[in-house]
Amino acid sequence: MTSPNVYFLFAVVAGILDVAANLASTKSNGFARRGWGVVSILLVLAAFAFLVEAVKGMELAIAYAILGATGIFGTAISARFLFGQKLKPVGWAGLCLVFGAVVVLHTG
Repeated sequence: MTSPNVYFLFAVVAGILDVAANLASTKSNGFARRGWGVVSILLVLAAFAFLVEAVKGMELAIAYAILGATGIFGTAISARFLFGQKLKPVGWAGLCLVFGAVVVLHTG
């Protein structure tokens, strides 16, 4: 029997891979830099492979919400530090709502 926490971990890893894919996509400059574009595609495939593992132990809606929230937060924070992109306060409020929704889904 596998611990339910491992499925949560699979969903979080899927989200982290999604962040990496988003960053690689940005670096690809609209896939003009093909190497970064290929890396981006491979990372998306890896993210969904981890999502497949996550849904073996949790509902798809919860696993995908965890992936999405991790991806949204990670991309926003990474874009801030790596590319100097800033969110407005309403953007941060939206991120907090997404986080709250995932917490409710996961604990409910």
